[in-house]
Amino acid sequence: MNLDQFRQYCLHFKVEKEDLPFDENTLVFKVIGKMFYLCNMLEFEFCNLKCDPEKSLELREYFPVVTPACHKSKKHWNSVNFNGELNDNQIREWISDSYNLVVEKMSKKLKKNYQKKG
Repeated sequence: MNLDQFRQYCLHFKVEKEDLPFDENTLVFKVIGKMFYLCNMLEFEFCNLKCDPEKSLELREYFPVVTPACHKSKKHWNSVNFNGELNDNQIREWISDSYNLVVEKMSKKLKKNYQKKG
């Protein structure tokens, strides 16, 4: 899967913002001001995804391509390498999980506006 395909997948969620807040190469997707996905657009070799802390540890133990995310909370963020070991469906599932984690933290009022997808 290439960058454009991942972008389209992220945009199928009710995304508040697609942004370049750090530099002109780091693409970030946000919902209610909270990031759920980020990647480097020029060197599309990995992405960072929000993850449940317990699941984060399990994924890191089971998948060598999943590591603690650089420059993010190691407890809540994983970096996923696109070296071909994972299929695109697995990565899509983790993007959905990341989005849903952010939505689950919303107030009941806000949750009504953001349907779970994935």
